[in-house]
Amino acid sequence: MTTSLVDRTDHIENSPALRERRPLRRVLHVINGEHYAGAERVQDLLAAVLPEFGYQPIFAAVKPDQFPLRRRNADAPLFEARMRHKFDLRPARAVAHLARREGCELIHTHTVRSAMIGRIAARMSGLPMIHHLHSPTAGDTTHKLRNAVNAFIERRSIAGIAAAIAVSKSLACYGERHGIPADRIHVVHNGVPVLPSLAIRETPVGTWTLGCTALFRPRKGLEVLLEALAELRRDGIDARLRAVGRFETADYEHTIHDLSAKLGVQSAVEWRGFRTDVAAELAKMDLFVLPSLFGEGLPMVVLEAMAHGVPVVGTRVEGVPEAIRENVDGLIAEPGDAGSLAEQIRRVIASEVDWDSLRETAHRRQVNFFSDRSMAAATAAVYRRVLDGTVVESPAAADAAVAPATS
Repeated sequence: MTTSLVDRTDHIENSPALRERRPLRRVLHVINGEHYAGAERVQDLLAAVLPEFGYQPIFAAVKPDQFPLRRRNADAPLFEARMRHKFDLRPARAVAHLARREGCELIHTHTVRSAMIGRIAARMSGLPMIHHLHSPTAGDTTHKLRNAVNAFIERRSIAGIAAAIAVSKSLACYGERHGIPADRIHVVHNGVPVLPSLAIRETPVGTWTLGCTALFRPRKGLEVLLEALAELRRDGIDARLRAVGRFETADYEHTIHDLSAKLGVQSAVEWRGFRTDVAAELAKMDLFVLPSLFGEGLPMVVLEAMAHGVPVVGTRVEGVPEAIRENVDGLIAEPGDAGSLAEQIRRVIASEVDWDSLRETAHRRQVNFFSDRSMAAATAAVYRRVLDGTVVESPAAADAAVAPATS
């Protein structure tokens, strides 16, 4: 039995705009499509910007759900090759057929599932494959057995691939430990759009609104943030939490709401749910707090907060300290430590660290090193290396070429 491809482009491929782009070299991105979170935001932004650098992404979603609904850059054709269960390999044939039919020169995978399908499709189509490391698979969830199984599948699926893209230096080290040759791993930091200018804001006085945007699941450390909020309020600090995002499961949502009631902070938390207007949400936050416990690559929400000049309090996890220079662009707490998190938040509220300076330096750093164009430029450089054997520029060189440093 074969899996048929479902075309979700609404016939975009016949539009004049796409016909004009035919000379672009085509890359098939095999994705899950289940969520619209950090990795999916990367995929969406690459779809928008890669054409500037000579490449046209095409999407094949093996577990389509939120991504087809939420994606903002619909110029990239999207097809569904749905896996009926985690070990359903039948879509690989359809993906290989799609790659050949659309004239793709490269297959680019982003998850364990997509790597498994993409690897078979790459062999069937004779195309090289690149795998994107967005987070450490061996430590991605609280389920050790699931992590171990996923890591094993990933290692088998990416053995011998042409190249790997790691979103942080820590993930590059992870990839090397899991069998990818060091000379095939390229660090390409995530990036988000650059704003024309930094909005003028007054330093908060009185009530401080802490913000957190995420797909809420256990590794995000929401329990630690609620405990830190309770500690701050016990100390007489008028802090509130604006939580933006949906919960991964209904059970976890009930657990979190029960905890907020137990801690006595339920009236100080506003649950916003999923929101498409991230800018409007960030504008209402005085501090952005990401209390992750583990499993982060280079969080897009941190970069978005930096872009909008919202000072970040993060944790010492994976790529977070690569984006935030401690006490310069933001503050770093120890993961899983509510006291440490509360203390870093308190330092900003008490003006021990200047709020205005944090937002200005964070914004400047995002412009210089973490833009969507620098991400796309560096990704395109990896493509050229694989397809043409050209030398890949360092991420810093790509950043400098796209967005010259400002003083």
